[in-house]
This record gives sequence, structure tokens and C-alpha cells, in this order.
Amino acid sequence: MESIQPNGRLRGRVALITGGSRGIGAAIARRFAAEGARVAVAARTRDEGDHPHSEGSVATSVASMRAAGAEAIGIVTDVSRFDECERAVEETAQALGPIDILVNNAALTSGQPIAGFDPERWQRIFAVNVHAAFYLSRLVLPAMLDRQAGAILNISSSASRGPGRGPYPADAQRGSVLYGTTKAALERFTQGLAAEVCDSGISVTALSPSAMVLTEGTRFHAKRLGDDYPTEPIEMMERAAVLLAATDPATVSGRVCYSQEILAEHGWLTREQAKGTGVDHPGSPHSAL
Repeated sequence: MESIQPNGRLRGRVALITGGSRGIGAAIARRFAAEGARVAVAARTRDEGDHPHSEGSVATSVASMRAAGAEAIGIVTDVSRFDECERAVEETAQALGPIDILVNNAALTSGQPIAGFDPERWQRIFAVNVHAAFYLSRLVLPAMLDRQAGAILNISSSASRGPGRGPYPADAQRGSVLYGTTKAALERFTQGLAAEVCDSGISVTALSPSAMVLTEGTRFHAKRLGDDYPTEPIEMMERAAVLLAATDPATVSGRVCYSQEILAEHGWLTREQAKGTGVDHPGSPHSAL
């Protein structure tokens, strides 16, 4: 894979990235910082060791960007609450300036079957995965509309594509109903909002990995799927996020796409190198629109 070196594509722009303490969110934050953006990461885990199961924290993410010479801040917040989202936007603007790029990456999941699913847990996950994208978009849009410029990027998943009609295999997506439902809703929200702001110089896009990225959150699932399950390096998502954030809205807004698909379309990856969802096989119904 040819390395696309950072060249200041986002220089001078302010980015707020949720779920930026680990995984794809932290990787996008580092890449944006390397491209010249001033970055705010918002997540719940303040320091290493605060999360009971996973490494990564707001403090670590910010420290890595500052060590590379970037301007970055961390905001410990619960994006399921509107008032917390409001505070995150205000703190970002006060410290770094008006937000030019919003990346809605924070997400929760649960493998609990619907028959026994806890209603409060259902509502909590929907609030993080879907409502937060609305809250934060609602909060950053007035300033973006005033400037007639901005980018909102929603991180989705191949789980948004449902299993179709039966008959089903015995293990057909058991325990994945809620997560897939929230990502399908996020993709519909993406295209609806893109249409609303189509004449304003603001891009609204959704991005999913073409293959599984082995983050802290997915390694457990990868073990269950087997060693031959297709994966991709996290760099694919980093680069695709930069491309979508930096590209003319007229070219990309409303796209629901996959990492290797969009990289190949724009020449950041050769057609021979690209593989996975969006390349070898279709993605969600929204990605075909």
C-alpha cells in the first residue's frame, strides 16, 4: 500500500472527534492532527486504567498528539446527554476556535438477544450511537451555516446491512440487532442532513471499514470469527476520514461509503489493492444511493 503522507490538508481547521480515546476515533484524531488540524477529543475515559476492559484514554490520546507538536485538548464527556454535548462544543470553541469538522465516532454495542434485552441498556446505546450525532450536529451547524463551510463525518459499520429475509443459518447475526439498527439509522440521518444543507458548503458523510479493524473493541469478536476473517489496517479509516473531511462537499456530501472503496475512487489506493465491502461486494442499501 502506497503511503499517503500528511501534507497539511486540514491545516488551520478545528476538529471535534467523539470516542477519541481509543480505536478508530483515536487514530482519526492523530491523523487529523498530523494533517494540521487543531483537535479536541471527547470520550468518557479520562486516564489509563479508568476503563475496566480496554486500554486508551483521553489523556493518552491528547498526549500523543501534543508530543508530535499538535494543538489538542481532551474533554471528558457523556455524549448521550445533550447538555454534555453542549459543553463539549463550547469548550472546543473556547480553546481552539469554531468547529470546522465534527466526527461522530463514539459507539456502544451489546451482544444481548432481543428477548432478554434490558430496556435501559437499549436506550443508552441508542443515545450514544444515534442521538449524540443529532445533538452534536445540531450544536455545530449554526456556526458552519454562518461560515458556509464545514464537514460532519459519521462513523458507521457494515452491521447496518441487515440479514435479509429467511431462511437463516443457525447463527445468523445473533445479538447484533441493536448495533446494526443504530448504524442503519445513522446512515439515514447522514443522507437526510446532507440533503438539508446541500447548498451551504457543508459535507455530511458516513464511513465504514471495508473489513474489520482490530481495535480494542473488536479483538474479542475477531477471536470468535476465526483467524482467516478479513481485516484491514486502521490506516485505511484514518486516510478515508481525511479524504472525506478535506474534499469539496459537492463531490462527497451524502456519501455512505467504505474505507477502501472511497480511497480507490480518489486514487489514494489502487484498484488492485482495494478489497472488501464496497469493492468486492455491496454495502448497505444507503451506500447504493
